[in-house]
Amino acid sequence: MRISELKVHRIIHRPSRITDKHGRRIFEEYEYDFKYNPYFKNSETQRLFAKIIDILPCILILLYFFNLTILKSLLSATALVIMYGTISEAIFGKTLGKKIFKLIVIDDFANTPSLSTSLKRNILCLINLFPTFTEGQDRAGVWGISMNFNMYLNNKFAKTYIVKEKMLKEIEEMLEKQIKQKQ
Repeated sequence: MRISELKVHRIIHRPSRITDKHGRRIFEEYEYDFKYNPYFKNSETQRLFAKIIDILPCILILLYFFNLTILKSLLSATALVIMYGTISEAIFGKTLGKKIFKLIVIDDFANTPSLSTSLKRNILCLINLFPTFTEGQDRAGVWGISMNFNMYLNNKFAKTYIVKEKMLKEIEEMLEKQIKQKQ
């Protein structure tokens, strides 16, 4: 069973417009399955700051101890963070930045990604640096263009997910339950 195949079964009791003879509303029960959504509120912001926490020490060390220029430090630090992230995520499922924000990288089976999958997602993280521009209206009604960084494209291509650590147990239990139901 994969996370992408995981379905969540929900039962909702909603009041109907029909009432009983005493004027009390009769509740209707709805049952349905929907695809599990592993994403959480502010995930992109937390992931961006986790990446900054991972890369900033590398840049500073290369700048001050190796006397590289800012551009060379940035490029070298990017390569180092890709290697560090690949190894760290394959072994532990997280980097230092992700550990601070209590995030974990999992594959479609809720395991830490393999070394090749982790390398793929870390190389593809460079496409997250290209912003998307959207036109819209803010709360005050003013139209403008906003710039957004989509921090999920590398996960989409590598078939991985970044979830909160507390969600992992729930996901594993749901996967186990779905596997038992299929048997």
